[in-house]
Amino acid sequence: MATGKLQIVPLGGLGEFGMNCMAVRWGDDIIVIDAGLMFPEAELLGVDIVVPDISYLIENRQRIRAIILTHGHEDHIGALPWFLSELKIPVYGTEFTLAYVEDKLDEHGLLDDADLREIRANERFRAGIFTIHPIQVTHSLVDCVALAIHTPLGVIIHTGDFKVDPTPTDNKLFDLHTFAEYGKEGVLALFQDSTNVERKGYTPSERAVRRKFDEVFAHTKRRLFISCFSSSIHRINLAVELAYQHGRKVAFIGRSMNNSAEIAEDLGYIEIPEGLIVNPGEMKNVPPEKLCVIISGTQGEPMSALSRAAVDNHKHAKIEKGDTVMLSSRIIPGNEKTIYRMIDHLFRREAHVIYEDGTSPPVHVSGHASQEELKLLINLVKPRYFIPIHGEYRQLKLHAEMAAAMRSSVGKVMLIESGEILEFDELGARKSGRINVGRVCIDSGNRTDVVEDLIIKDRRHLSEDGIVLPIIAINKLSGRVETSPEIVTRGFNAGENGFMDGARQIVMDTLEQSSEEEKTDYGVIKEKIRADLKRYISKQSQRRPLIMPVILEI
Repeated sequence: MATGKLQIVPLGGLGEFGMNCMAVRWGDDIIVIDAGLMFPEAELLGVDIVVPDISYLIENRQRIRAIILTHGHEDHIGALPWFLSELKIPVYGTEFTLAYVEDKLDEHGLLDDADLREIRANERFRAGIFTIHPIQVTHSLVDCVALAIHTPLGVIIHTGDFKVDPTPTDNKLFDLHTFAEYGKEGVLALFQDSTNVERKGYTPSERAVRRKFDEVFAHTKRRLFISCFSSSIHRINLAVELAYQHGRKVAFIGRSMNNSAEIAEDLGYIEIPEGLIVNPGEMKNVPPEKLCVIISGTQGEPMSALSRAAVDNHKHAKIEKGDTVMLSSRIIPGNEKTIYRMIDHLFRREAHVIYEDGTSPPVHVSGHASQEELKLLINLVKPRYFIPIHGEYRQLKLHAEMAAAMRSSVGKVMLIESGEILEFDELGARKSGRINVGRVCIDSGNRTDVVEDLIIKDRRHLSEDGIVLPIIAINKLSGRVETSPEIVTRGFNAGENGFMDGARQIVMDTLEQSSEEEKTDYGVIKEKIRADLKRYISKQSQRRPLIMPVILEI
């Protein structure tokens, strides 16, 4: 056995949903698995997306041989533009994954310089000292792989996101055989997706939604609107197929939906019969009972096509009495309010709304493995070490407990979180320290504006206590105050009881007690006004609004 140390360094995704990213290191060779983003929690005000802090990768830029992508979901590829603006390294992914990546990099002006390399299931390739074997898995997206990574100490397997679908709609089967072969040869460590560890039994096959879709198409009398994740290629294909069978024309609405459908059709994952598609502008010419609209916005995102249609604010999509709207997706935790608000708007339009509420047959199935599938894979692989990945801490912990109970199939269970280094050598495995990890908040999807903690703090401050603007007109030549100060407030209720008069008086007193010199130095006078006003407001109202004095020169 080789002497040396194999290090696993998770940069995100262990202890949180999204931001999946993991570095694997042997000596001077590092490979990175996935580069995901996460969407912000409510307290990250005005932040659009969150990406991992990649200081560790930047410090080791000379050692990185490749970024390898397991599949094309945002929580696995979304941070690539930020990675590639700092690091010039090859990116490996399957054909469909790279098509999504190209789109994303093109949007950020990074495509021309990117080194994208296509991989296929079962075709091995080298990156530094590592040999990587992509293994076909099934998920809610197409063209997904797990990775068997051959290292000097043995094989480690990273499952990526998966479920074991025995009847996938594209007929590309989950490659259980290869996992079993590795199990016979011996696997050093298995890193397994924890997303659905709280669900008992098996996750239903993607084909399980067909019955419900068929039922809905058969019973819908007027227009049918179907909303799903734009990456749910299986689901979009099913909607197109059934629309054709039921004699309905299809319109795609929403930029992400159009892009996905286009990529999937180009790569042969969706077959669209000739003459089936109508442009959104032509929808009004199609009889309501002959139209199916596939529309983005299933999570109630404020500017998405479906959200706008739900309040009669979309140029082409009009939802009217008797129309049917089917939401074929899960409710992502944290989005409940916006989704139910949108559903309320749809009910107000007297539309018939179908959404995930435990109905049978289901309108949506998950893309992640439930407990029995997780156990099946562990039993096949029989790893010496088992490490749960992709999930919040409770899910990693439950997954670790489940694996630890499988004594005949698992050697030792290791529970690590983002930033903890897991080290293997000929003596075994242990945690060997931490690296700096964290979140980088990005303000706009199209620009790489990093939002500092201080800014988020300011935004929180503004949202809680509001802002007060004392406006003072000062004569530039004489330094005299020309008029009584005006005080403007936003998000701060001054109330009655002469509060504003008192505030004005404080500003006047401060000005009167300041020398001519101080009055002409605007930096000094602003700071004096701010400090005095802060004391007054805090005493009167126990609030701490942001105070920004404005001086007008006359």
